[in-house]
Amino acid sequence: MVVTQKAKRYAAKVVGQLRRQYPDAGCSLDFGSPLELLVATILSAQCTDERVNLVTKDLFRKYRSAADYARTPQAELERDIRSTGFFRNKAKNIRGCCQALVEQYEGRVPRELDALVALPGIGRKTANVVLGTAHGIASGVVVDTHVGRISRRLGLSRQKNPEKIERDLIEQLPRKDWVAFSHRMIQHGRHYCTARRPKCDDCPLNRFCPRVGVCEAASGTDH
Repeated sequence: MVVTQKAKRYAAKVVGQLRRQYPDAGCSLDFGSPLELLVATILSAQCTDERVNLVTKDLFRKYRSAADYARTPQAELERDIRSTGFFRNKAKNIRGCCQALVEQYEGRVPRELDALVALPGIGRKTANVVLGTAHGIASGVVVDTHVGRISRRLGLSRQKNPEKIERDLIEQLPRKDWVAFSHRMIQHGRHYCTARRPKCDDCPLNRFCPRVGVCEAASGTDH
């Protein structure tokens, strides 16, 4: 994607409007440490943040360190996280990741993107969440389903692959906005730019949003 100054000005307009609409947007996952955020983010795949927070309320009391997860039998951890869905694979990723943390980093979560994505079961999205939210390090732009969908509708990217969408956003947005931008886009996706029936007429971005891929029936408009 070739980024022009016009594209950057448009992206700045989007960023500014989102900042005004969601000034206090932040991570909706409950956590008290980088490790807890790492685990919660793994659990959040194909699961609501509300459900994850219900599960981690007890989980984080039981498992206090990476070593606790690493030495827990697979079947036991599966039972503890079962209601988040895909629990076998999630338990495998959590245990594998935490075993690597114990062996390579004395149980601490590294603060480098390359080190995080090298851990078992950890991709760029999870690494960006942990670095940006737990450490305030803008390593990239978190692209979940909300961010991907809204980026395409706004014309910020034509891509469908999350990493390609992230590259487009990184080229258009100032680094200082990367972390907050994702939080605000997620809030916007929940309140207005929903997947099936976006509330385009009420949307605070409707003055300039091109509504790429949004048909009138889906947006609930009559004109």
